[in-house]
Amino acid sequence: MTYHKTGTREEWLAARLELLKAEKELTRRSDELTRQRQDLPWVRIDKEYRFETDDGAASLADLFRGRSQLLIYHFMFGPDYTAGCPSCSAIADGFDGFAVHLANHDVTLGAVSRAPLAKLQAFKRRMGWSFPWGSSFGSDFNYDFQAAYTKEQQQSGVIEYNFRKMDLGPPPQAGKENPLDEVAAGLGTDLATYTRETPGMSAFALEDGVVYHTYSTYARGLDGLWGMYQWLDRAPRGRNETLFVGAGDLHGSIWYRRHDEY
Repeated sequence: MTYHKTGTREEWLAARLELLKAEKELTRRSDELTRQRQDLPWVRIDKEYRFETDDGAASLADLFRGRSQLLIYHFMFGPDYTAGCPSCSAIADGFDGFAVHLANHDVTLGAVSRAPLAKLQAFKRRMGWSFPWGSSFGSDFNYDFQAAYTKEQQQSGVIEYNFRKMDLGPPPQAGKENPLDEVAAGLGTDLATYTRETPGMSAFALEDGVVYHTYSTYARGLDGLWGMYQWLDRAPRGRNETLFVGAGDLHGSIWYRRHDEY
């Protein structure tokens, strides 16, 4: 017996048509937001960032791989992690399928993390991924793009994330359970170290040899890039998730696993 309301086909159709109106409004609003996103002013990047990649040392311009547009996913994989964040791993599962299409539209899709390249390569093999994934170990890149925080910033209790100041609240207490402890333990680290990395994505343009920052998004702004979410949102019971309270916008829940852990 279902606990969800039921009805006739005629009742379903009437409700579906009402929903269709709302969906069309959302689509039109999304189109307008896309236009506004592309109208943002470009900011020239003069700072020199260095990355380690499968092809050797690289600059930010090198990450474009000969194309004029670059999309970087800020993948949570800190230097002390032993595996990639489960949330980021679930998002990245779709990258290989998208990357070939984007490449043929003059866009390179890749990821950047602070972990040393050898760790990224090992995890990439484990997951069976092939998209470009560079290490920014020793670089300011993740810090400058709100994708990582120093121990001092974390201990201050206030950081800037998603373009606004965020109060982290009191630090985790020893012996007091936190639902994200399980995630941190699965990464071979503690909660404080785990949460010094944050997820996000940034877009860049390369024109006349100059790199420009054009867009970044964080927190729930990543939902639209998460293929699993888009499918589950259309399933009868939706995401059917159990969210953990206290993580704020920084880190998600653990109602899913890396694809080789189910």
